[in-house]
Amino acid sequence: MANEIKSAPINEHGLGGYQHMRRMVLAVLVVVLFAALLFGQSSFAPETPVHESIEMFGVLLIFLGIVGRLWSTLYIGGRKSAEVVTGGPYSITRNPLYVFSTVAAAGVGAQIGSFSGMILFALLCAGAFHIVILREERYLKEVLGAPYKAYLARVPRFFPKLSLYQEGDTGSFKPRLLLTTLLDGLVFLVALPVFETIDGAQQSGILPVLFRLP
Repeated sequence: MANEIKSAPINEHGLGGYQHMRRMVLAVLVVVLFAALLFGQSSFAPETPVHESIEMFGVLLIFLGIVGRLWSTLYIGGRKSAEVVTGGPYSITRNPLYVFSTVAAAGVGAQIGSFSGMILFALLCAGAFHIVILREERYLKEVLGAPYKAYLARVPRFFPKLSLYQEGDTGSFKPRLLLTTLLDGLVFLVALPVFETIDGAQQSGILPVLFRLP
């Protein structure tokens, strides 16, 4: 089966609206996560092995999320306006950018040093993106037609199915899109020094701890 199914060009302005919505959802999520971590703390004491291990695992998730988003952009590369891209990450999930953003959000949640914080942040992110995904799918079904509907039937919406993996073609290299994706992803990295500062402020009593998560 071909890795890129050709279709008629679609309305860039229409698709741009959904891409803008994705950026807005990501920005709102980041603000919500920061606000939650500002007043929350893990039930595991700071500097304990469990607390530190969760934080370090979260750092790995953040880097995985950023790298995954870059990988996804290499394949989509602006071609969403002309064809159904089914290679690389798009061969195992229809929404790899959302998947990897959720992974990074879980990494942010882990910076509180809490298992439940990590899971809750991932669920919050996935739930918010689910709304965007449904709207985007309705739009793409109209503009891409049968090839996209066949893709919907074969590839899962969110959770990757690794057995479907196909390498495919990355298409033309678009540095601007990669740079934009990188800058978007770096927002998650800002969490690391900020949350260290928040943790210090909480331990010194400058910031109140309103809730604790296991």
